[in-house]
Amino acid sequence: MGTVYAFFADGFEEIEAFTAIDTLRRAGLNVEIVSVTPDEIVVGAHDVSVLCDVNFVNCDFFDAELLLLPGGMPGASTLDKHEGLRKLILDFAEKNKPIAAICAAPMVLGKLGLLKGRKATCYPSFEQYLEGAECLDEPVVVDGNIITGMGPGAAMDFALAIVEKLVGKEKVDELVEAMCVRR
Repeated sequence: MGTVYAFFADGFEEIEAFTAIDTLRRAGLNVEIVSVTPDEIVVGAHDVSVLCDVNFVNCDFFDAELLLLPGGMPGASTLDKHEGLRKLILDFAEKNKPIAAICAAPMVLGKLGLLKGRKATCYPSFEQYLEGAECLDEPVVVDGNIITGMGPGAAMDFALAIVEKLVGKEKVDELVEAMCVRR
């Protein structure tokens, strides 16, 4: 199994990012936190500072299994403007490899045209950026290789959808029981 790369920029949504990373690691997945800023220390939307594992410029992503884009503003907007990340996402999409984005971050996929003809969800008011998508009022939507989540309240369901995609339903059932998740 490869590595899940989670991309952080100042203003990321902490609940979405940390819930996903923690849950994926509990599932036995390798997760690397990648700063897309010049600094490895990134500050979340609610002033939580994080020392990222690696900077985007120092990573080749050869073992990437899934790309994870947490929401939050202006974090998602910064991800959207990062040319290297945009190219990586397009390469992943071309290879039909999994991409997960939550809250405001699905706009990155929408602006790249990756949601045309697909079902997706996002934070309310960001639907306008999901070009060509059928926007659903659901906490999490999985359409092929793309997983989208609505916002902070959907963080656990979003994380579990990623686990199911990469490891399977049996692992999700184990985590749900071990973490006392009520669904």
